[in-house]
Amino acid sequence: MLTLYGCHGCGSVIVEAACTLLAEPYRFVVVEPWTEGPERERLRAVNPLLQVPTLELPDGTVMTESVAMLLWLLERHPGSGLAPDPGEPLRPAFLRWLVYFPAAIYPMYTVGDFPDQWVEGDEAQARLKQATMARTLRCWRALEQGTQGLGTDWLLGDRMSLLDLYAAMLSHWEPGREQIRAAAPRAVACAERAEADPRLLDLWTRNFPPKN
Repeated sequence: MLTLYGCHGCGSVIVEAACTLLAEPYRFVVVEPWTEGPERERLRAVNPLLQVPTLELPDGTVMTESVAMLLWLLERHPGSGLAPDPGEPLRPAFLRWLVYFPAAIYPMYTVGDFPDQWVEGDEAQARLKQATMARTLRCWRALEQGTQGLGTDWLLGDRMSLLDLYAAMLSHWEPGREQIRAAAPRAVACAERAEADPRLLDLWTRNFPPKN
């Protein structure tokens, strides 16, 4: 069985979602990398960078980087429908945007959530935080424009793919879904359709509880 190290509402959600849809058994180890404790040290033992998600395979092999995990899962479950198969016309677009989420959008949180690690002084940290949020929205606009015409109800093609799941996860993060919706209304609509999949309802509720 796979062992997935992650925390609620963080980047491990996309891997959990993929495992759920693929019926891939996994054990989830909750660990907040910024919180001292035995689980943090357990994560450090398999990933010295203390990153989540981290995935440990049954043979002890350790995987980091969510895209690597997702591609490995797709190879393990060929014909799942969560991605165009190699050689299909939409495969290049799928690979482009699959990498785009963690390469263009995700790094803004690595910086913006911890501005004190990058610059000194409250004013400089506030400016950096603001700049990362502005960049995040520009990235969503680019996604919106770049995927126009690739699908109708979904970001790509005529069925839900991992791209919709990535959009669902990241659109819960700052600056918040409504601001992201204003920048990328179609992408957020696809994300919300993905969240409505009955197989994933418990997963989304657990990771992103409704706000009162």
